[in-house]
Order: sequence, then C-alpha cells, then structure tokens
Amino acid sequence: MNLRAQKTFPASNYPPVAIVHPIMTNRFFTPVLRGKILFALALVTTAAAFAGIPSVEKILPADTLFVLAAPDFAKLRATFAKSPQSRFWNDAAMKPFREKFLAKWNEEFVGPLERDLGVKFDDYSSLPQGLLTFAITQEGWTGNNDAEPGVLLLLDAKDKSDQLKKTLADLLKKWTDAGKAIKAEKIRDVEFAVVPLSSNDVPKTLKQFSPQKQEVQELGKEPAKKSPDGQLVIGQFESLLIIGNSTKCVEGVVARLTGGSAPALADEPLFEQNRLALFRDAGFFAWFNAKNFFDALAKLPEEKPNPQAPSVFPPFELKKALAGLGLGGLKTIALDFKDAGDGSTFEIFVGAPESSRAGLFKLLATDAKDAGPPPFVPADAVKFHRWRPDAQKAIATLEKLLGDTSPQLFNTWNFLLSNGEEGVKQFDPAYDLRKNLFGNLGDDFIAYEKAPRGNSLVELSSAPSLFAIGSPNAEQLVRALPGLLSLRFGDAFKPKVREFLGKKIFSVVVPATSPVETEVKSLSYAASGGYVAFSTDAATLEEFLRSAESPARPLRETAGLADAAQRVGGQSTGLFSYENQSETMRVAFEVFKKLAPFATNSASSSNPLLNALPIAGPEKSFREWMDVSLLPDYAKVSKYFYFNVWAGSANVDGLTFKFFSPAPPQLKP
Repeated sequence: MNLRAQKTFPASNYPPVAIVHPIMTNRFFTPVLRGKILFALALVTTAAAFAGIPSVEKILPADTLFVLAAPDFAKLRATFAKSPQSRFWNDAAMKPFREKFLAKWNEEFVGPLERDLGVKFDDYSSLPQGLLTFAITQEGWTGNNDAEPGVLLLLDAKDKSDQLKKTLADLLKKWTDAGKAIKAEKIRDVEFAVVPLSSNDVPKTLKQFSPQKQEVQELGKEPAKKSPDGQLVIGQFESLLIIGNSTKCVEGVVARLTGGSAPALADEPLFEQNRLALFRDAGFFAWFNAKNFFDALAKLPEEKPNPQAPSVFPPFELKKALAGLGLGGLKTIALDFKDAGDGSTFEIFVGAPESSRAGLFKLLATDAKDAGPPPFVPADAVKFHRWRPDAQKAIATLEKLLGDTSPQLFNTWNFLLSNGEEGVKQFDPAYDLRKNLFGNLGDDFIAYEKAPRGNSLVELSSAPSLFAIGSPNAEQLVRALPGLLSLRFGDAFKPKVREFLGKKIFSVVVPATSPVETEVKSLSYAASGGYVAFSTDAATLEEFLRSAESPARPLRETAGLADAAQRVGGQSTGLFSYENQSETMRVAFEVFKKLAPFATNSASSSNPLLNALPIAGPEKSFREWMDVSLLPDYAKVSKYFYFNVWAGSANVDGLTFKFFSPAPPQLKP
C-alpha cells in the first residue's frame, strides 16, 4: 500500500458538528441526557486537543535497532540545570576558565559550522520542549543486502510549534537560495522537504575533525562500490519536527501519528519488557536491540583468503567471534537516567539470559555474595572495588572464550603458562601451575586506593593502592605465584624476603616502562587473613598486615555509605564499588595545576578534537581551549563533589549495573 497516496483523517480531525448533530436531533435522547452527553463530548474534545504527541514507543517502528530518547526535554534541561555538575560549571569561580573555553569553542567550531550550514544554533536551542529522540531503524537491512538502516530525529516543540514552523521555513529558504535542489513531497498529507545529500555536503568544519579515508584497492579484488548519495527528509507534524534519511523510514512515523496501524516499538516484546522495568520516569533512556543487530551481522559473508595478497594472519571469522564473546546470546542493552531528588541514578541492563549466557557475559555474572568493604579497608580509601566471581569457573570461562574467538590467542596463553611452569620446576619439580596457583584462588578480588601522600607530580601520579585475592590457602598461593609473576618480573623466582609482624613480605622489581625512569619500584606481596595482598607501596601493605591485630577505622563506617548502597541494590550483589569524588577531584585539580606550565602552545592551530586523534602531532596542545592555569583553587568548588557508588548483579534475565550519586550535603538547603 502506498502510504504517501493514502489520505486518512484521524477521529480528532472530524468537525464537532458531524458528531453533535445526530445527538441533538435524535428523539430518543431527553434534554437532560443530551446535556450530559454534550458535556462529556466537550471533555473528550478538550482532552484530545491537548493530548499532544504520542510517546516514543508509539511513534517508532517495531524494527528499531537503537533509540536514545528524552521523553520531556524541558524537564531534563531543568534537572541538569540544578545538578551539581551544571552548578559547578556555572560557578563564578569557574568564569575565567569557562569563558576562555567557550570563546575558543565558538570561534573554532560553532561559528564556522553555523556559516557552513547557514544557521544560528541559538534559534534552535529553545525548540526542544517535549520528546527528543534519535533512532536507527532496520528498514530491511539484513547485513548482506544493499538496504540501508533508517536514521530518525524527532523533536517535539510543544507550544513553540509556530516558532518551529518559521525556523524550519527560514532554513529551507536559505538552502534553496544557496542552490540546493529541494523537492517538496506529501506523505499522508503532511508536507516534507526532500534535500539531496552527497559527501560534498558534509560541512568543512566537520570534515577537519575526522581523518580522511584513503581509497585502497586490494590486488585481485573488484573495487568497492561507492555508496549512493543520500537524502534528508524534513517536515513538521503538529508540534513534532521529523527528520529522516529516507522517505521510507519517515512514512512509518507519519503513519503511526495519523492513526495508521503499522507495528510500533511498543509491539516489540523485548523493548516493552525493558520499558516497564526501567524507562518509566526516566529523564532519558537508551535501548539497543542487540538480537536483531547481531543476527544481521552473523549473515555477513566471511572473509576469504586472497591468494594474490596473502596475509600472515588467519582470516577473521566473524560468526566464531560473535559466538565466543557471547554476543550471539545477547538480547538487548538498556540504560536510563533518573533524578532521585537526593541524587541521581543511572542503570544499565544487559539482556543476556542465563540459558544462553556465554563469553564475556558469563564471565561478568556473579552470585549474590557480600561485596561490601571488609574491615581491613581503611576509611581514608578514596576508591574501592570488590568482585566475587568463582575464580575456578572464571578461568574456565576465559579460556573457552579465548579458544572460541581466537585459537592463536589461546595457544599464546597456554605457551605463557607453560613457560612459567617450566621455570618453577627448575626449583620444584612437582610444581603444577594450574593446581598450585589456579587451584588456590578463591572467590574474592578487592582493590582500593588512597590519596597521594604529597603534591609533587610523581606523588600525585602514584597514589598508594592495594590489590587482594581471596584464597582458601593463601600461604600455598604465595608459594605458587612465581610461575605467573615470572612472565613479567625478572626476579620472580628469587624475590627479596623480609619479616613484618610474623608475616613474610616478598618483593620483586617492577620493570621500567620508559628509559627516562630513574626510580626503582618494587611490587610487594604477602599472605594474611585468607588473602594474598599486593602493593607497590610498602607502607600500605604493612597497614594491611597490621589491620589483623589493630584495625583502623574502616571504610564501611563512612557516613552515608550504607544508605547509598541500598540505592544500587545493597552490598551483597557480588560486585560493589565506591569512589570519593571529593578527593579524586582534588587530586585532578592538583595535577592540572602542575601540568599547566608544560602545556605550551605551538604556532599551529589547536583543535581539541584533532588533538584527540592518533594522527595529531606531538606539538598539538589543549592549552588554547582548556587553559588549566585558569582553574580556581579547589576549595572554592569542592562543595559540588561528594561520592558515588555502583553495584552489579545477575539474575536469569541478564546483568544489571546500578550507579548512584548522592547530592553533596553542602548543596542541600
């Protein structure tokens, strides 16, 4: 059916008299009953007039692959305006830094892009009032055909509909005056402008931020077909701006808006399940139909060896990689952001059902075990992470993942382990790395970091930290470690040994990572209390050993930590993390201040996006854009930072990761 040729009239478009007249003239209706019916009709008509644009799941098609949506952008804008991050950026103390950055941003990027496009972005900034959505739809794309996925941008201006109409008309006129061959087309009686696009239409300002791809033709192969020129389809339905990359993907949207029965995203069970569980009351959310996407990728033709251009590497087998990584069993990925009043929450759900879970997702899934800070983690720890996987199963899963995705990597893994085992056998012929090392691993992995001891660059970049592995027999695990450490540390077979509080501390020299390093670092490790702990800071390791007899005030007693943990599912989910952002940001400010004198400018242009590219020369610098010497003393803005927590859990449906950032107490009225 040709949707563009079909003219439909939604019920809300019928003139009221067409409904009212039969009621007023029908003799079976008494005057009182007629009055009640007319009053009810008035209410219905009023409600219909203010019903507005439907929600995103009723507009987008059922074959949507990805959607990023803010259901109420005006509300989201207000939420962000009162957030600690926004208030920090707009603080008077940040004014020198902020104004220099914005001036350069406008001069180097915004201004040129506005000239390229013939627009003023300020004219559009107030238009998003309701729904704002970016989506990618399948539109017949199956991975091995010529169909292109659809791309959609939807913006609801609500009561700024007239402003949207004028702005859109002005934009199209500018493009027409500039020589664009814009064609008008009606889709279900809605006017659209079809703008032809080619690679030459990409603004110069955007082109300079992406490396230009060189055309390469492999010997013995036909040159790749050039992608056909595209189009931009732009139109307005009531207060909704609709932009798509084809009339086909726009047709479906208009059909659903005008009363059509085309399948919508709400009819997709995978989306609806995630929407009911996560997206209600979300400030914004994103959803990815991983099943349809990876099913399509699996249909791509496998790479075949080219005898005229042989490669030393084996051909990449996509299907094997997808299965090995576990992506073949992945259904969806969903995330949402919510304003919690006393903070903000962010949640990610990975729809990898237990029945088909494999690869990475099987490795990440943990049982519900205590993952809170144990008593030996001190209160002055600024970062803390604890993960409770079954190490035996985790290693088996990792080895299967390597074997399924890359036999070469798996062979390398076994070669390295064999070398380590043979090295230890020179001193202990009965040594078995898998039995003595892997066999003594438990189900507890802990890492924490403390604040730097000083303000020099060396001290700021090497904060004291500790990593601990739980073990059913920690003493045996310590004796088995040289088989693994020898792969990295040259003196692993003959470590230095010293005694501390009746415990043996072993130390090996950390290899230098650059020729300019002058300080010799050591990695020390020791067994205590069912753990083997590692640290490059001797005092931190000694503090851990001392805690068995005289524990310091623990992190677990930090004010507000227990309550915040409940917002992410508690500390018994198998994975839990904490970060004292107030302290980590203090360190970041100190580092920025120390680095400021070294951020010299070159005579060449300095673009932050260009600098971020691997092709950027070493003389490039962020200084012109982000002059860190203009940052204020941290004490003036420290009130905007507090701490955050996050936790991970698994159930039969998939994996969930929840993040919570409490509002800083200093900002509360």
